[in-house]
Amino acid sequence: MAIEEHEARVNITWAQQNGDLPDPVAFDATDANILTWATEAVRGGDVPGIEADPNADFDGYVVERFASKEDVPYNRLVVRPKAEFG
Repeated sequence: MAIEEHEARVNITWAQQNGDLPDPVAFDATDANILTWATEAVRGGDVPGIEADPNADFDGYVVERFASKEDVPYNRLVVRPKAEFG
């Protein structure tokens, strides 16, 4: 599936597992929306590479945004646990 200029691939880290949402989302979506989508997708088992977890809770997670560049030609949103350093 092609990712349009205004869209992004969402990568999620959960319970030491990692995967991408199957469909792109708007790059300018709010962090709250992205975390809600990640929660619903992980709870429903809709993220390849991450086992379904009906208790998934992304409270305290962060969303990092990476604009497209030459070596990665599409926008990326990364959902990950907040680290001690940031």
